[in-house]
Amino acid sequence: MATTGTSFGDSWNARMRLIRLRRKRESFRLRDEFRIVPGWLKGLCVILYLIAIGIGTFVIANARDARPYDLRDNIPVAILAIDGAITAVAIVISVFLFALGYVNRDAKRRGMNPALWTLIVLLFLPSYGIIGFLIYFLMREPLPYPCPRCGNLAGPRFNFCPNCKCNLHPTCPACKQEVAETDKFCPYCGTPLSAPVLAPGEAAAGAEG
Repeated sequence: MATTGTSFGDSWNARMRLIRLRRKRESFRLRDEFRIVPGWLKGLCVILYLIAIGIGTFVIANARDARPYDLRDNIPVAILAIDGAITAVAIVISVFLFALGYVNRDAKRRGMNPALWTLIVLLFLPSYGIIGFLIYFLMREPLPYPCPRCGNLAGPRFNFCPNCKCNLHPTCPACKQEVAETDKFCPYCGTPLSAPVLAPGEAAAGAEG
């Protein structure tokens, strides 16, 4: 039982190492990431914000007989105050809505379940705030990446490229541990990895040739 647990732990650590290496390849630009948020959601937030500003301005402008404060001589200041409060609340709400939209679209492009992850983030929102978002960013899959041989996009969980059958999870020829495509030496036993590791069957085909 201990051996099985150790083997699973080693396999998990190796898998997470590959995921971290592939995440480092991703170029993060806030402007590009913001484009992932659905356009209709951005438009809805702007429309609701303008409606709230209009209602708040109308209420304050017509509250000339309000008590206990007399607003007859301070209406512009009161309008600025209410508009500022509405803007602050709108920013907070919009950030959460944009984050939800981002999680939904980002999970879909990474081959994850968008509905499930959006629901998980929503479940954490009432009590734990941004914890749901942190869990998502820690657990999300890397983006599909180019095959090192043919350049076609391959999913991060693919073992072989669907286009050229390149081994996307090469192993060290000495210790058989999984290594990354960019490794020059095996991180487990130090064996040089200068030659590309071929998929099973390719090496035999090359030898016959």
